[in-house]
Amino acid sequence: MVSLGATCALCCSMFMVFVTLSLAGDIVHPDSIAPRRPGCDNNFVLVKVPTWIDGVESCEYVGVGARFGPTLESKEKHANHTRVAIADPPDCCSKPKNKLTGEIILVHRGQCSFTTKANIAEEAGASAILIINYRTELFKMVCEANETDVDIGIPAVMLPQDAGENLKNHILNNSVVSVQLYSPLRPLVDVAEVFLWLMAVGTILCASYWSAWTARESAIEQEKLLKDASDEYINAENAGSSAYVEISTAAAISFVVIASCFLVMLYKLMAYWFVEVLVVLFCIGGVEGLQTCLVALLSCFKWFQHAAQTFVKVPFFGAVSYLTVAVTPFCIVFAVLWGVYRRVSFAWIGQDILGITLIITVLQIVRIPNLKVGTVLLSCAFLYDIFWVFVSKWWFHESVMIVVARGDRSGEDGIPMLLKIPRMFDPWGGYSIIGFGDIILPGLLVAFSLRLNRKSYINDPIHHLVLLTKTFWIDEDNALCLVNGS
Repeated sequence: MVSLGATCALCCSMFMVFVTLSLAGDIVHPDSIAPRRPGCDNNFVLVKVPTWIDGVESCEYVGVGARFGPTLESKEKHANHTRVAIADPPDCCSKPKNKLTGEIILVHRGQCSFTTKANIAEEAGASAILIINYRTELFKMVCEANETDVDIGIPAVMLPQDAGENLKNHILNNSVVSVQLYSPLRPLVDVAEVFLWLMAVGTILCASYWSAWTARESAIEQEKLLKDASDEYINAENAGSSAYVEISTAAAISFVVIASCFLVMLYKLMAYWFVEVLVVLFCIGGVEGLQTCLVALLSCFKWFQHAAQTFVKVPFFGAVSYLTVAVTPFCIVFAVLWGVYRRVSFAWIGQDILGITLIITVLQIVRIPNLKVGTVLLSCAFLYDIFWVFVSKWWFHESVMIVVARGDRSGEDGIPMLLKIPRMFDPWGGYSIIGFGDIILPGLLVAFSLRLNRKSYINDPIHHLVLLTKTFWIDEDNALCLVNGS
């Protein structure tokens, strides 16, 4: 029978098996709602604002460019270091009392329109205008409805309240504050995505060949039983040796429905405490996955074979090998350490190790019995992705899938049921990520094909490697995975 730990691993992985997108997000935000007119037709772009206090490099903030004004430089080396001055009056709704000679003017939001502030700042001699929002988030600056031809010659950037107040306090303390304003372009493809693809394909490859090898060994064992044992013994053995779950057509359809309900629940209940629950579930599944893979790997060495074949009875878990008992504490400590330190910069390594071993374990437990079930499952997953990434915007005014995967409402850096790698050459940073579903679903199909042709999986591995690659890319296209700025 399927073990208790394996059941936990299966349940944990199935919770978020379909979530996938690129966590890095996009720096360009087209907006079809905000009005466009001549001089007021820019896209809303994120702007890097590195700062220097008395000549010493300090914090870097992120703002958003306005609908109006010239576009900003895209390369840091072309952006000028410019001194920042506080507007007097602070709202810049009337001509500033202080004389400006090319400084960037720092103003507060309110009292008059954004374009009025920008026009007054330009007439006063400012080279750009930084507008402090009265909240910690950013706000899209647009033109007024009655404005026709807008001709503003300086850039306008909105800063969150905490960033603006920090700059203001430094200036009030008689410090010299200077900044750069630029909006670097995001590369179309980052090296991280190549490594992520290799990681996903390698996971499917390992899991599928392991599943096929297990099926072949089971078939050989069954043939021996047919020759040497009685029918009664065979039936008893088969009844107690089922270590996997086969998906039916009805289960494939209902699985997608349940996943949709769970996704909506995540969307509605997404909060810090809920993410903590997901972290605990992920750690439980990760412990089982890591333990299963370590036991299988160590069993290949003669030094551990005796421990792997000697069993002890453990309450609630039944007969467990001594090797399993030995590696389980390490797996628990590994998962707990990741859970505690998951916010450090290199925690993605531990998350990927737990995730990969969990996926491999699930692909040993869950199987599709025929191509019909595989077709139904992948087709439903295709419709699932299309609906929750794109169509959901019409009902919820935002993509439910993207909000959940990014963890926008939780204060966390995304949910844990993902493989991720830091974007290496992206000036905006972030992660390239892939959901468990985009590995498990094609993995089920590839593992099925290898089990179906048990002899060929040894004699002709190149054929199945090609099948693996094609299947994975087809599923990636369907799931819209690894698309920058989803």
